[in-house]
Amino acid sequence: MVNERAGDDDSRYEAVRSRDERFDGVFFTAVVTTGIYCRPSCPATTPKRHNVRFHPSAAAAQAAGFRACRRCRPDTVPGSAEWNARADTVGRAMRLIADGVVDREGVAGLARRLGYSARQVQRQLTEELGAGPVALARAQRAHTARILLQTTGMPVTEIAFASGFASVRQFNDTVRTTYALTPTALRAAAPREPVTPGPGTGGIPLRLAHRGPYDARQVFDFLGLRTLTGIEEMTGTPGARTYRRSLALPHGTGVAEVGEAPAARGARWLPCRLHLSDPRDLTTAVQRVRLLFDLDADPFAVAERLGADPALAPLVAARPGLRSPGTADPAELAVRAVLGQQVTVASARALGGTLVAAYGKPLPAPDGALTHTFPAAETLADAPLGELGMPESRRATIRTLATALADGTVVLGPGADRDAAERDLLALRGIGPWTAGYIRMRALGDPDVFLTGDAGLRHGLALVGSAPAAADAWRPWRSYAVHHLWTATTRENH
Repeated sequence: MVNERAGDDDSRYEAVRSRDERFDGVFFTAVVTTGIYCRPSCPATTPKRHNVRFHPSAAAAQAAGFRACRRCRPDTVPGSAEWNARADTVGRAMRLIADGVVDREGVAGLARRLGYSARQVQRQLTEELGAGPVALARAQRAHTARILLQTTGMPVTEIAFASGFASVRQFNDTVRTTYALTPTALRAAAPREPVTPGPGTGGIPLRLAHRGPYDARQVFDFLGLRTLTGIEEMTGTPGARTYRRSLALPHGTGVAEVGEAPAARGARWLPCRLHLSDPRDLTTAVQRVRLLFDLDADPFAVAERLGADPALAPLVAARPGLRSPGTADPAELAVRAVLGQQVTVASARALGGTLVAAYGKPLPAPDGALTHTFPAAETLADAPLGELGMPESRRATIRTLATALADGTVVLGPGADRDAAERDLLALRGIGPWTAGYIRMRALGDPDVFLTGDAGLRHGLALVGSAPAAADAWRPWRSYAVHHLWTATTRENH
């Protein structure tokens, strides 16, 4: 076991020596002589091997007494793609913690959602990540606090509670431990230029980091074709577009603005601004936007697997960094999937816009073209839906789905069990394999869904001369293969 671990650490050290960005967020490098931890691609001088320790999470490095490097900002790296791919308890727990569940419901709430005891969750996370749920959430709070300190004028005391800390003392101690600065000094150390030139003005400006190449055109095309009037809009011209949408969040509402391209060429981030009615929702809003834009993906692993298939290799080479967009609201995505059954994308957009206008919750004030948040499941469960002009059987399916989402019969949150969710969806009258699979792919962020029976997918397979049977070789990245084939079909139609 020791030799095996040493071999793993030697491989990690080689990644550090080569400053390999593919491992940013996968593990963290701590240097015992400086007391600092970094991302593997940190541009600083590579430390000597015997001075280096490796940690599977930022929280583990912080728990071991190391503070974050001010040069490479290890707290800003993309999340490990492993948590998106894994469907086990640890993967589900990491998605829930990222969504802010520990801050809102405590460890007991996290354990309840996972169906385990708090002790079992603590043990599993500590074994794999070197830190338990409290430490993982604390590291996340520290990152949120730094963003608020350096990008807003909020009083420090308000930031402490908005970041999720239970007391100002806990906030001060964590910031000092993590960044070796007091909150006031950390605010003073903010870069003189804006954090990002991002779209729009005001709000909280952010740089949403991603790993490797990012095919922004594909993602913005995909989202632009599906924008719903009232909750989404796409402005600007290709290459310089801004996607805007409303968000229903635990403590209030928000508006997210994401730019298609950063100001600096070759930058590994998307510019974003968040306008929140309650700053306590910052962590949750950031995570939901990251899921929508699939920013924690590992494009290197995807390209390696899919590019090995001669049929897909030309598509992979033509679209480096292609992503599988998720959603900012799983329940919304599920309802939209039902609206899109057996109709064109344009018809689904029209139906969705009608639904939002009739049943959506108005924003406190309109923000450009954004006027509502998507209707809550509780609202749709009892809605007549006559405005949609569709058969009663389809309206009944929407009500049935909404009821199941509202009463917990179907769970689609960030920590949902994907297999159980798909089974529960298929048990609902009016929902078939395609709809359940599409929801699994986007609402649950599953990177390994193959939508058998999809017309666009069949067309794409015919274009590249492949067959559905070939998909087994594309695991665990079949969702990305689906998007490659969809994109090829769309380009041919254009």
